[in-house]
Amino acid sequence: MFSIRYFKNLWVVPVLALPLLVWLLSAASVEAPGALSPERVNLALRRTADRLLRQSGDHTSRIPAIEQVGTSVWRVRLEQPFRYEELPATLQASLDLYGIQQPYNVTLRRCASAIIDLGYHQSDVRKDTVPCMGREMPTGCHFIEIAFLENEGKSSFGMAKSGVLLLLVGGLASFWFFQRQKPVPTSPDAAVETDSLAFGNSQLDVAAQVLISGDARQALTFRETKLLRLFASSPNQVLERDFILRQVWADEGVLVGRSVDMFVSRLRKKLVIDPSVGIAAVHGLGYRLETGKDYSG
Repeated sequence: MFSIRYFKNLWVVPVLALPLLVWLLSAASVEAPGALSPERVNLALRRTADRLLRQSGDHTSRIPAIEQVGTSVWRVRLEQPFRYEELPATLQASLDLYGIQQPYNVTLRRCASAIIDLGYHQSDVRKDTVPCMGREMPTGCHFIEIAFLENEGKSSFGMAKSGVLLLLVGGLASFWFFQRQKPVPTSPDAAVETDSLAFGNSQLDVAAQVLISGDARQALTFRETKLLRLFASSPNQVLERDFILRQVWADEGVLVGRSVDMFVSRLRKKLVIDPSVGIAAVHGLGYRLETGKDYSG
């Protein structure tokens, strides 16, 4: 059966992941600064129309209602002449004022025929490369139409942010998992693997799986060798049962506590020929390989 020690450090995972989860939830619950709303678009387009007319010397003409003609498409009708050169910067300033950050396309359509006379993309404004600037604009009524596009920049950022979040959480989970599986030796010597270990008046030949006590040589099984090597690497130190299980039986997948007792009993029988060595049980904790005493009695 599994030991509760496997889960004693489980609290580390939610503690480390909590800031990331809070960040994700806050990003999902708080409206982005550039969130598209009809009210903001209406204000931005009305301001744009007003500025364009004023720049052309018209301070009295009425500005018609802003129309939404598609899911993300709005337009304003201007029958009075205005300077096309002023449109890109004026519209962008109005959008910035009302916190609208989605990319967009702008087209100038003739009111009567819907023919497109002029147009540009938001990136043209950013790069100061708006086409047809300085050319004579056809006279007559025009719709200034703005079509908002999918926010590719923010979408990519959101995907990247989600990817980073998944990597971080996955990394934390992997770190916790491997740290849980990684044995923590009770002493520096316990982490050192060697082909031969001496303890008491005995010696363990790890490669040959042989216990040598004086002139006596006893063959050991693979599991007995692993267990005795663990004890011999940390003489006179208490090795907890869970630690022994992970070190010696982790490759079996399912760890059974009674395996420790059974194999300790086997080793005791083979170590009886060396009276300077003994394996003592430490109640409630585990076992300790004791050396330097007389266990002949």
